[in-house]
Amino acid sequence: MIDKICTILTNKIRKEMPEVDDERAEIIMFGLQNIIGEIPKIFIIFIVAYLLGIMKLTLISFLVIVAYRSFSGGLHMKTHISCIIYTLTLYCGTALIGKYVVIPGMAKYIIGIICWAFCMLMVKLYAPADTENVPILRKKERKQKKIMSYIVLTIEFIIALTIDIPSVTTIIIFGDFIQSLMITRIAYKITDNKYGYEVYANT
Repeated sequence: MIDKICTILTNKIRKEMPEVDDERAEIIMFGLQNIIGEIPKIFIIFIVAYLLGIMKLTLISFLVIVAYRSFSGGLHMKTHISCIIYTLTLYCGTALIGKYVVIPGMAKYIIGIICWAFCMLMVKLYAPADTENVPILRKKERKQKKIMSYIVLTIEFIIALTIDIPSVTTIIIFGDFIQSLMITRIAYKITDNKYGYEVYANT
């Protein structure tokens, strides 16, 4: 359904703007798919969150992961259904972990520091993790996104280890840990994704 809507809109744009060639039309099509595709996903996430009684925690999970993901990148699912399932699992799943899992005492610092070190290593190895559809080819942009990944990740972990709200601590630690897994080669291989910069570097 979303693809049909995007195709109609793209064709209408091409009709109004004859100078748009096939390559630019493909870019427009992909942009429309992202914009229109995100709207129902966001509604579904927060409807499910409301029904599960975890609206606030899901909002926190969403903000934490999106802030980190916007710079570190990560895999994309191939279909809208699989994308919705993945997104629900990522945001609502992390919120549920935050609600039911409490990291006690000193364990918070030990687990937090270990997870932070792991995430930093993943950023060093893989961030920004782009895709074939949205490659990041400019070295300057890649460097900026990697640096921002380090900064956002570190700020979030400092908050996690200093704030006295166990659910938020758990959401940050587990949310950033899961997001860091989503930029790895193993995750890309399992989901049949490819790093865009590698694909285009070899063409």
